[in-house]
Amino acid sequence: MTLRDRRVQYETAGLDLADLDRDPIVQWHSWYDQAASAGVAEPNAMTVSTLDKAMAPDSRVVLARGVDHRGFIFYTNYDSAKSLQLVKNPVASAVFAWLDLHRQVRVRGSVQRVADQESDEYFASRPRESQIGAWASPQSQVISDRNFLEQRFAEFRAKFNDQSVPRPPYWGGWLLVPSAIEFWQGRPSRLHDRFVYTSEKSAQQWQIQRLAP
Repeated sequence: MTLRDRRVQYETAGLDLADLDRDPIVQWHSWYDQAASAGVAEPNAMTVSTLDKAMAPDSRVVLARGVDHRGFIFYTNYDSAKSLQLVKNPVASAVFAWLDLHRQVRVRGSVQRVADQESDEYFASRPRESQIGAWASPQSQVISDRNFLEQRFAEFRAKFNDQSVPRPPYWGGWLLVPSAIEFWQGRPSRLHDRFVYTSEKSAQQWQIQRLAP
């Protein structure tokens, strides 16, 4: 089968306004729980897009580590390419693609750094090897070879031998504060169901609208 001929027929149940919670975060958690229960691999994976110096989009997959009334949280190196882009242009978008369920969720909004205490708490929960890896990797920088990374990992593992690994000062969380969240459900004949929540900050509530597919 050629690439242009590869198609999936969406036969899943539809999505209507009556099916949606008035709060998009509550709705996101409902869909996330269903994706996790269905065995979707890493249902917290999201493609985050930022803007580079030329205002061109730059995308990568990261893992959401917190979703609450504030928005969507992920963690990374503050010296990484995406973090430097977020400092320059503090806006981003994210996409959760739950393809097994013929669903996706799109998020757009502004970003801000997570408080140090919250980053400390999350870092302390990470596996020890991942903590050491955060110290070892100069994320997004050009390196000579993999041996460079392995040597640095060994050095930091020895440095923190028999002691807890502190959070690097250049590592922490970003919070994506949504201004719009769209829920997409695949339907037959490509007549998909799309609903977008947009924030009405003055009224402190969300407006929900159906979009054409």
